[in-house]
Amino acid sequence: MGSVLPLLVLAALIMSVSCKSQYEAMLASTDVPAKYKMAFDLFDAGKYSKSASMFESLKIAVSGTAQEDTVEYYTAYSHYCYGDMTAAEQAFDAFINKFPRSPFTDKARFMYLDCLYQATYRYELDQTPTYKALAAINAFLIDNPGNDYIPQCHAMIEDLEERLDRKEYESAKLYYSIEDYRAAHYALKQVLKEDASNIYREDIMYYTVMAAYKYAFNSIPAKQRERYMTFTDDYFTFVSEYPESQYRKELDGLAVRAQNFLNKHE
Repeated sequence: MGSVLPLLVLAALIMSVSCKSQYEAMLASTDVPAKYKMAFDLFDAGKYSKSASMFESLKIAVSGTAQEDTVEYYTAYSHYCYGDMTAAEQAFDAFINKFPRSPFTDKARFMYLDCLYQATYRYELDQTPTYKALAAINAFLIDNPGNDYIPQCHAMIEDLEERLDRKEYESAKLYYSIEDYRAAHYALKQVLKEDASNIYREDIMYYTVMAAYKYAFNSIPAKQRERYMTFTDDYFTFVSEYPESQYRKELDGLAVRAQNFLNKHE
């Protein structure tokens, strides 16, 4: 048994080297039909990095033939499946411009958008790729109103816009977290001034009211009356818009305290 194991390991190594040599030999080969077949075999086997290289090596050989758009599409698709969104985005973009009438073009347009979408970051990070993706998706919807991919595009837009809304909300709320209530009050109001339809509107308005109250509560006596009045205005704005809010009970309690203070300092 002791001598069998090293032999099995050696056999596995030989097979590995053989397979690697076969792939590398085919990559350098001028046998177009064989390379074309191996490229699809690699793709079907899920070896996307190798299939991308194999398809890439076929581009010059199939230029001007009926296989040209297929090879270039699957080059891009291999990059996508491998997870290299930058290479896939560039390849799909080049494909769309080069083959506007290919049977693959409609799918390639969507795949290009999906590459942009997949390359975006979490809400805490830089949202420049998000703006780029949104612009491209919206342009696609305008140019292709009856496209089969419209539902997927709307789903991507919803997710990306939620990400932007949350970034704006969390950035403003940070001032509240560090107890800079004056800055928090201003920043939170600015979020809704610039984007009244922010999906976190109720939470933003809640923290606006809370910031106003805490700013008043922590102020010097000479400034408290004015600042409690600001809180009261914000409170009534909130309850008129969200009368059944989960925050209502808490804010009602603060409103009573503020009113008691104002009654004593008329």
